[in-house]
Amino acid sequence: MSRFWSRLTGELSPYVPGEQPRMADLTKLNTNESPYGPSPRALAAIKGEAAESLRLYPDPQSSALRAALAAYHGVAQEQVFAGNGSDEVLAHAFAALLKQDAPLLFPDITYSFYPVYCRLLGIAYETVPLDGAMRIDVASYRREAGAIILANPNAPTGIALSRGEIETLLADHPDIPVVIDEAYVDFGGETAIPLVATHPNLLVVQTMSKSRALAGLRIGYAIGDAALIEGLTRVKDSFNSYPLGRPAQAGAVASLEDEAYFQESRARVIEGRGRLTAGLAGLGFEILPSAANFVFARHPEREGAGLAAALRERAVIVRHFAAPRIADYLRITVGTDEQVDRLLAALSEILR
Repeated sequence: MSRFWSRLTGELSPYVPGEQPRMADLTKLNTNESPYGPSPRALAAIKGEAAESLRLYPDPQSSALRAALAAYHGVAQEQVFAGNGSDEVLAHAFAALLKQDAPLLFPDITYSFYPVYCRLLGIAYETVPLDGAMRIDVASYRREAGAIILANPNAPTGIALSRGEIETLLADHPDIPVVIDEAYVDFGGETAIPLVATHPNLLVVQTMSKSRALAGLRIGYAIGDAALIEGLTRVKDSFNSYPLGRPAQAGAVASLEDEAYFQESRARVIEGRGRLTAGLAGLGFEILPSAANFVFARHPEREGAGLAAALRERAVIVRHFAAPRIADYLRITVGTDEQVDRLLAALSEILR
């Protein structure tokens, strides 16, 4: 700690991202990255921006990307916001929409960045427990609230709410902002974007890091009523009016234009998830029903931390959270068939 830090800096408990280890012959299944890589058209577009034009600032409104996203999702361009990954978009949403007089509500087990944002921005919040099956019960949110944010599918559980359940939540709370974080929705969830047309308090946040394999570019976006988007823009322009670089904007547009590649790689991940789930079940694991590109599983006879450490000794990295209710679970990214086979072989050896 430096004596030059502000008091706020000293009081923060920062988010801890998934490890990016440098190990030989590593099977990396801890950060939910795509195992298949970006669209070739996206790569070509990114390379095309490696030119003399990089001396110029990018379009501060990301107009071409927002137009492409609007067309893809069937909304107006003024209903779309783009930012550096969904984490930046969420940060702007916390500042612009979720800091209200009454507390913000979110699950007790969810994306661990949410309480970090609250502490940074001085947002009062309350957590709502998942039920005994580790599911979000929208009825449990029928209480006083200033705003609500839910990850759907939830992380790290992977369990998804239906669009009907989101609609029920919105009907219960028509007068407060509701943010639905859909980072993993393309792997089996049901997007809430169609509800934006009839719910001016709904903001839906998505990312191109997972299903479009562009985590290294940092591209996220939000879709909602134009007034909500204006609020995000006001916050963005108070920090940095140039959110996305030229290569990122070009690569994102090209990815949206390559629908065949997107659907193929998405289907491969979903198929791989089924293969991973079956393999873990065969080893005696209990697996939550996942609609994401990862599974959340525990073994009834082993501690999660011990399993994660034993896998690491075999150069297989998974994510373990030392948190109440989930300390014995492992979050395992869906990898290639070869990566899944290596994980299952390592677990079989450990369990023997």
